[in-house]
Amino acid sequence: MSIALEIISTEKLLLSRDVDMVVIPGTEGDIGVLPGHAKLITGLRGGLVDIYESGKISARYFVSAGFAEVTESRCAVLADAIVLQEELDEATAQAALAEAKAAYDAVDIHDTDAYREASDKLISAQAMVDSVTPHQA
Repeated sequence: MSIALEIISTEKLLLSRDVDMVVIPGTEGDIGVLPGHAKLITGLRGGLVDIYESGKISARYFVSAGFAEVTESRCAVLADAIVLQEELDEATAQAALAEAKAAYDAVDIHDTDAYREASDKLISAQAMVDSVTPHQA
């Protein structure tokens, strides 16, 4: 059995195929999605979407933020920015982290919306830096 996976950026459909399993970076933690999963809509934090085929990870995409919709037979990942992990480079990730840290340090903590946005961007930038280094299996 498989689950239909769609990965969609703000610009286009990047991937649409059946996979064995997908692990998405939900706002409350990673979520493994298999065929028959309960219906779910969740926010995404910055992190890796791991696609499993034939018992192993076949591809990884970094997402900055977004949403995922899960049904029993489908998982749709909708994100602001999506990049294949192998296309990330350390210099870009470190620059994004430095920019996010500067914005976070400059935000007025009493402006809750600005603080939350700066915090989310910092978390996403740190996840991008972490994604540049392959995970040990």
